[in-house]
Amino acid sequence: MTPAPLHVAVDGAPDAPVLVLGSSLGSTAAMWDAQVPALAERFRVLRYDHRGHGGSPAPPGDYTIADLGGDLLMTLDELGVERAHHGGLSLGGMVAMWVASHEPQRVDRLALVSTSALLGPADMWRARATAVRAGGMAAIADTVVERWFTPEFAAEHPQVVERSREMLLSSDVAGYAACCAAIAAMDQRGDLPRVTAPTLVVAAAQDPSTPPEHAQEIARHIAGARLEVLNDGAHLVNIERPEQVSALLLDHFSATGGGT
Repeated sequence: MTPAPLHVAVDGAPDAPVLVLGSSLGSTAAMWDAQVPALAERFRVLRYDHRGHGGSPAPPGDYTIADLGGDLLMTLDELGVERAHHGGLSLGGMVAMWVASHEPQRVDRLALVSTSALLGPADMWRARATAVRAGGMAAIADTVVERWFTPEFAAEHPQVVERSREMLLSSDVAGYAACCAAIAAMDQRGDLPRVTAPTLVVAAAQDPSTPPEHAQEIARHIAGARLEVLNDGAHLVNIERPEQVSALLLDHFSATGGGT
C-alpha cells in the first residue's frame, strides 16, 4: 500500500535530538500531552497520528503494521529526520517495534509501552472491526475505555476518562477498522532479535489489553532490554501514571551508550 503522509505535532528546540512517539489504537498525538513538557526540555518531540486517526488520512482497504511503519518512515523522510529515538504505546509500540527491527539504522533508542508482538486472537480484532463498521465508534467505546484505565482512576478522574472517550470517538471508522486488521495479522515475535537499539519495555500490572507477560516476552527476545512493570495502572498507563512514565522515558532516552 502506498504510504500516507501523517499529521504530526512537534515540540522542543529545532536542534535537539528527535524523539518520535506513537499512540495507541483509537488515540491521537494528544495522548502524550502529559509527557511533552518534560521530554521537550531535552528533545524535539515528534508525535504523530496513525492513518485513520486524528489529522492523518484514512486510505481505503485493510492495513498492515508494515503499512503503518511505512507511513512513519515516509513522514520522517519528508521532515528530514534520518535517525531518531522511537517510542510508542500499544499500536504505536507495534509500529516502533517494526521500524526498529526492519530499519535498525534509523533508531537510536527504543521504548515500548503497553504493547505486544502478537496480540490475538485475530477473530476478536476482526469482530471489533465489524462492530465499528456497523455501529460506528460508539459501538465499542464503553468496552475500550473501560480497559484503558483502572476502576479507581476512572472514579477519581472522570474528566480524563471523558476526554479519552472523545478522542476515541473522533477516530475515522474505516481507518480504525483497518488498523484492527493490522493488529489481527501481526506477528512480530520473530523480528524481535533483529532489534539492536537499547530498549526499554514498560508494562502496567493491571493492563487487561497487553498484560505484563506480553512485555516480558518482548524483553526476553531483545538483547539487553530493560523491563519495568508499574504496579498501578491499566492500558493507557502514561495517562494514569504520567510522572512515572515520563521519568522512565526521560531516563532511558537521555542515557548514552548501549546500556539502559
